[in-house]
Amino acid sequence: MTCELKQRLNDDVKVAMRAKDKTRLGVLRLITAAIKQREVDERIELDDTGITAILDKMAKQRRESIEQYEKAARQDLADQEKFELEIITSYLPEPLTEAEIQQMIENVITNTGASEMKDMGKVMAALKPELQGRADMAQVSSLIKQRLSR
Repeated sequence: MTCELKQRLNDDVKVAMRAKDKTRLGVLRLITAAIKQREVDERIELDDTGITAILDKMAKQRRESIEQYEKAARQDLADQEKFELEIITSYLPEPLTEAEIQQMIENVITNTGASEMKDMGKVMAALKPELQGRADMAQVSSLIKQRLSR
C-alpha cells in the first residue's frame, strides 16, 4: 500500500533540510514524530486516513492553543502556533463547505434510517471517515443534533 502523505512529508523534510529552513523543518519533524509514535505504539503502518486523523488532531490542538495564547496576550506564542497550524493544514484535504457537510449528513441519515437523537452515534460513525480532516467534528456533531432533533 502506498502512502502518499507520508512520502510527501518525507520529501518536504528533505527540501526543508536542504534549504536550511529550521522553523519549517521543526514543524515537519513534529508531524513525522507524531506519526512514528502512533505507528510504534500500535505496531501498525499508517495509511493516508490514519495520518490525516493525526494531522487533524494536531490542527485542533494548535487552534485551541492560539485561542489560549491570545486570551493571555502572548502574541509571540500565538504566532508560532499559527505558523505550525498553517503547515499542518497544508497536508489536510480541502475543507468542506457547510452545505456539503449538510448534504453528507442527509445522505447518511437516509441510508442508516436514523430518526432520533439515540441514532447520533450511528450517524457520526458513518460520517467520521469521510469528514476526517475536512471538517470540524464538533461542528458536524452540532449539525447532526440539529437535524435529528427536528
